[in-house]
Amino acid sequence: MTTFSELGLNDSLLKAITAEGYTTPTPIQTQAIPFLLQGRDVLGIAQTGTGKTAAFALPILQRLSEKKRRALPKGARALILTPTRELALQIDEGFKAYGRHFGMKRTVIFGGVGQRPQVNAMRNGTDILVATPGRLLDLMNQNHVDLRSVEILVLDEADRMLDMGFIRDVKTITSKVPAERQTLLFSATMPGSIISLAKDLLKDFERVEITPQSTTVERIAQRVMHVAQHDKRQLLADLLNDGAITRAIVFTRTKHGANRLSEQLQKGGVAADAIHGNKSQTARQKSLAAFKTGKVRVLVATDIAARGIDVDNISHVINYELPLEPESYVHRIGRTARAGTEGIALSFCDSSERGQLRAIERAIRQSIPVDVAHAYHAQFSVNQGDAQRPTGRPQRKRSGKPHHHRRKRPNNAKKQRAA
Repeated sequence: MTTFSELGLNDSLLKAITAEGYTTPTPIQTQAIPFLLQGRDVLGIAQTGTGKTAAFALPILQRLSEKKRRALPKGARALILTPTRELALQIDEGFKAYGRHFGMKRTVIFGGVGQRPQVNAMRNGTDILVATPGRLLDLMNQNHVDLRSVEILVLDEADRMLDMGFIRDVKTITSKVPAERQTLLFSATMPGSIISLAKDLLKDFERVEITPQSTTVERIAQRVMHVAQHDKRQLLADLLNDGAITRAIVFTRTKHGANRLSEQLQKGGVAADAIHGNKSQTARQKSLAAFKTGKVRVLVATDIAARGIDVDNISHVINYELPLEPESYVHRIGRTARAGTEGIALSFCDSSERGQLRAIERAIRQSIPVDVAHAYHAQFSVNQGDAQRPTGRPQRKRSGKPHHHRRKRPNNAKKQRAA
């Protein structure tokens, strides 16, 4: 079994790691850290929750401490680009914890808040800059940030940055960073756009791939619940009556849906809150803090807002609505079963979502067991397509006649229509 000391980390880092309670490096840390300490470029393929932040933060801290350079005014020695404000703050917390014995200056830049404190923080330069692309590019255009002294560049969750439309901003930012640098690119998936970006940014790189998607979900007990769309709210309320659901994230597809569902849960006596992109940064941090401390038991989230949420002991992930993209399913349920623990993922599937369910099962290369024991189980007919009504629930009678009864059409009806 590999230990942190065997990876070549210095005593100051080992002391900080011990203080954080970590004893054994994760697979991505074991494979990536030695390459990064050598100054090599690395392409890392890993899901969230695998220890990515420490995998790049520890060697960055060690390499910066060995060179003993001062950051230039408005400049940074290490730049970490990340897609969301929440993830930027969490990465900064990681650098703070691991770098407690180095005294390096850190700065976080993201949108949704006033820029003045960020401008002031960059005035004399910083050792480590964690930023979201939009706000960083904005400050660069105002000449508040100068990237000509960057020694190490990190793109974290690159696939999500591209999904969110940041590709042009990312390319503009990286074009301002010196060509002579160390570059790290981490992504949970490897679509063609990421491969192209990696070829543009990385030189003679090492590829580190950890936990393919097909095995990421194996520690999570998954179940699908077939339910009519109009019964989903009551099914969720019934599930939350179970005290075993101690801390849950419930996923919706839209911001409006997250707000509405959160309000409905609150009215039903459940301590719930919503988190999505339309909320201010202050409101999002407040919601996340309440979730972490247990004041909020259920966090209703959209995919983009939830990416980067790093909260321990999430007992359940509930897909109130299935995602349109199968990869999002893996990211969603990855909020539970973190750091080697187990978790439970429950997915509601109405008749219109059966195609999405099949796509998810193909992506994870396994069938998700169906829970038929709940009170709202709906059995859908395969022969009549995905959009028809469930057949396992009582149907209304029409004009006092059974549901299957149909009035016969005159033999010449077809001819009359054609005419």
